Amino acid sequence: MNLLILGLNHNTAPLSLREKVSYGPDELKDSINMIRAMLSPQDKGGISEAAILSTCNRTEIYCAAQDPEKAARSLREFIAEQKQVQLAELEEHLYLYIGEEAARHAFRVASGLDSMVLGETQIVGQIKKAEKTAQEARSLGLHLHHLFQKTFSVAKEVRSTTEIGTRSISLAAAAVRVANRIFGNISDSTILFVGAGEMIELCAAHFCAQNPKKVTVANRTVERAQALADQIGADAIKLSDMPEVMADYDIVVSCTASSLPIIGLGMAQRAIKKRRHHPMFMVDLAVPRDIEAEISNLDDIYVYTVDDLGKVVQAGIKGRQEAVKAAEVLIQERVNEFHVWMSARNSVPQIISLKEKAEALRKREIKKARRALAKGEDPEKVLEHMSKSLMNKFIHDPLTTLRNNQSLPDEDYQKVLDLLQNFFLYHGH
Repeated sequence: MNLLILGLNHNTAPLSLREKVSYGPDELKDSINMIRAMLSPQDKGGISEAAILSTCNRTEIYCAAQDPEKAARSLREFIAEQKQVQLAELEEHLYLYIGEEAARHAFRVASGLDSMVLGETQIVGQIKKAEKTAQEARSLGLHLHHLFQKTFSVAKEVRSTTEIGTRSISLAAAAVRVANRIFGNISDSTILFVGAGEMIELCAAHFCAQNPKKVTVANRTVERAQALADQIGADAIKLSDMPEVMADYDIVVSCTASSLPIIGLGMAQRAIKKRRHHPMFMVDLAVPRDIEAEISNLDDIYVYTVDDLGKVVQAGIKGRQEAVKAAEVLIQERVNEFHVWMSARNSVPQIISLKEKAEALRKREIKKARRALAKGEDPEKVLEHMSKSLMNKFIHDPLTTLRNNQSLPDEDYQKVLDLLQNFFLYHGH
């Protein structure tokens, strides 16, 4: 059994592909169950454990499988068919990590080293949600459970012992920077937040710190919109009311879990016409996108996606390279520890088999000794014969097999001999 991570992210795939292969909260459990049901046979890779991490910047499938390479091929085909994407297009942007490299990738992701915003902390919560969903789907076994627990531990250690999170610029902070460039000062601006989730809460905190003139929260359920509005001193409206009031806002920040755009080209055209082409700034933090891509072609509307804001964020990364180096060193140490754990787990079947064979030999020799004693043979001679017979079978036979194995390189042959010698020297004390 080995670990694998198959996925794509903001570094390997454009937003147009990432939104196609993203998984909404409502489809995660069913998709995990489908992966295990369809890909559990050996000819499909023998997947026994699975979890899915899907965020605005990445979609990754974490698995424990008997044959990781076969499992990866099956997963590629599964994603392409499920998400209706051409396999050739998908393969061009995917990455695959197996074994300790999978552990390294998970540790780097949770530590914020693989994020658009270097050192960001939100990803840890997203991984914890992925783990919880996998648990609820009963697809989290020994290997993935240990991987996730170690991942959370490493992320915590990296953040507490390095400066990876210092001077970090979040996407929300980057959006405020861009807004200030467009409007000069957003204290005279009106803002509409679309959605009421964690990302919108974060954006609301950053934007409201600039004391805007008016703030409104729109959400599918007005009760949830009102709850956030009460926190930030804003108004609340239903999502269905948005087309009538869109023109009243200079800044629109959207992040919902909708699978289709909720701000269409027609809605934007009517709003900008009603505003007499006074500029609008739209921030789309959702994947799949909330704002139709064609809106970015309109004059007087500035649309920024997560990838656009990511370019703004990159400016602050160069000054923290020492922190990155320190984090990478720590992660390598923890990867080595995880490798030892995986090796120990993978050797369990061989250890059990060895014990069973040794026990069978022991029982056979005891049976012979008892028959000899029953015939009245000298007990001392019987014990001497039994001990020599066991010694020959435990040591002589394996060494004979080694000597007769011509395909074993000299270096490996010597390593095996050294291990046997060290083992018996240790037990000799």
